[in-house]
Amino acid sequence: MNSNLVETVRIDLADRSYDIVIGENLFDQALTYQNLPKASAALIVSNTTIAPLYEAALKQALSGHYKTIHTVHLPDGEAHKDWVTLNLIFDALLGHACDRKTVLFALGGGVVGDMTGFAAASFMRGVPFVQVPTTLLAQVDSSVGGKTAINHPMGKNMIGAFYQPQRVVCDLSVLKTLPAREISAGLAEIIKYGPIADMPFFEWIDAHIDELRECEPKAMAHAVRKSCEIKAHVVGQDEREAGLRAILNFGHTFGHAIEAGLGYGEWLHGEAVGCGMVMAAHLSQAMGLIDEPFVQRLTGLIARAGLPTKGPVLNDKDNAGQYLALMLHDKKSVAGDIQFVLIEGPGKARVSAAPEAMVRAVIDRCCA
Repeated sequence: MNSNLVETVRIDLADRSYDIVIGENLFDQALTYQNLPKASAALIVSNTTIAPLYEAALKQALSGHYKTIHTVHLPDGEAHKDWVTLNLIFDALLGHACDRKTVLFALGGGVVGDMTGFAAASFMRGVPFVQVPTTLLAQVDSSVGGKTAINHPMGKNMIGAFYQPQRVVCDLSVLKTLPAREISAGLAEIIKYGPIADMPFFEWIDAHIDELRECEPKAMAHAVRKSCEIKAHVVGQDEREAGLRAILNFGHTFGHAIEAGLGYGEWLHGEAVGCGMVMAAHLSQAMGLIDEPFVQRLTGLIARAGLPTKGPVLNDKDNAGQYLALMLHDKKSVAGDIQFVLIEGPGKARVSAAPEAMVRAVIDRCCA
């Protein structure tokens, strides 16, 4: 591992602090995994798509650190982010007589990372785990910050825990094999950071969106590092989402409703978030917080990223009512009031409720 090519972003959470390491050709290097908790065994959790590509290399890299390395392969996709699939991880841990020092390695995208983290938080009341994200979305968002969960038919990520990894390994070289649709989905979470926290970054994304879609190495390295820095800053101040961290859910209230309403996996998470940001921007405008030109600029950037900007119709008879019913299950809801992340002005966000009639009008306007 050449230190000149590796950048480190620190998540500062006292005794739960850890590093995000970012660079090329990291995940298959033994040095990447030095100074992790010592154990006799490790378990690599992956899925049926990613394991054939990267599991052997990761296993080789870990072989000098752990006497025994077990593996388990989950079915691929958001549709499998449930109890049944989670139990496959517990079955592997118990079947191999793993102890509470066993280190789990999440090799895959957001679904694998979320479920591995939840399994690590739960098995024997907590074992260490490491994130090795292989999608852009996971590298810039879901692998960082300790949110772990599975879905429930009535809501996304409703069952889970806050549980921090020991390290996050963002190997940029694995992004080159991603389909264009997965790159676009990851770009949604990168774009998100601009309107809520950093307009100079938004300007940079706007100027480099074509290079990012093509996975140009320098542009991608900057985007991943900057996204991780912003998230690290927010998580360091509000680990358990008591306040500030909720702004990271910009676009997610509408987006999670889209995912649940269509059926998990029909749209990628990033696609739903991209469309959700457009809807949240329109709601911010309706609340008098931002102007029409900013809404149009954000919508245009989301479209240029290859993401949908029109919401799907979830119910032919009462589409807005269906969205509202699904959003009531959002984790930010308080006493029956749906809470939205709104843009208070370019680069600044807040969380608040909105009048139902206004929300309905936005949904009607934004759905195809």
